[in-house]
Amino acid sequence: MPPITRKPMAKSLRRIVLFTISVVIVAVDQLSKAWVRGNLQPGVSTGFVPGVLQLRWVRNTGAAFSLFKDSTVVLGLLSLVVALVVAWWIARSRQQPIWQGLALACLLGGTVGNGIDRWSAGYVTDFLELVPIDFPIFNGADIAINLAVACFVIDALSSPNPPSQR
Repeated sequence: MPPITRKPMAKSLRRIVLFTISVVIVAVDQLSKAWVRGNLQPGVSTGFVPGVLQLRWVRNTGAAFSLFKDSTVVLGLLSLVVALVVAWWIARSRQQPIWQGLALACLLGGTVGNGIDRWSAGYVTDFLELVPIDFPIFNGADIAINLAVACFVIDALSSPNPPSQR
C-alpha cells in the first residue's frame, strides 16, 4: 500500500474552502437581491440603519461608479472571463498565502454574483446606500470585490518575497 501524503489533501481542502467561500458569497448576494426585487420599489429609499445606511433599489447597467453605462453585454462577458480565470487560478495554483486565497474567493464570488444579474436581468441590482456621504449605491457582490482588493493589498504588503518568488 502506498504511503499516505498530506500535501495533496491540504491543497484539495484549501481549494474546497476557497470555492465554498465563493459559493456562500454568491448565495448571500443573490438572496439579498431577490429580496430587494420582491420587496422594494425601484428608486424609493427605505431606512435601514438610521443615519448610516438605507435601502434603495437601482438597476445598474454599468460597472462600479456607473462607469460604462448600458454596456451589459460587454460587462457580462468580462464577468464571465474574470470568473473563469479566477476559478482556474484557484483550481490550478499551488497553495497561496491566506490573504491571496481570500482575495481570490471574494473576487470569484463577487464577479459571479454580479455576472448572474447581468446575464439574467440585463442589469445589476444595487441597493445599499450610505446616508452620511455621497457614494454610489452598491450590493453584496460589490462588497466582496472590494474586500478582494483589500486582501490583495494586504497580501502584497505583508509578503516578504515578491510575487514571482512565491
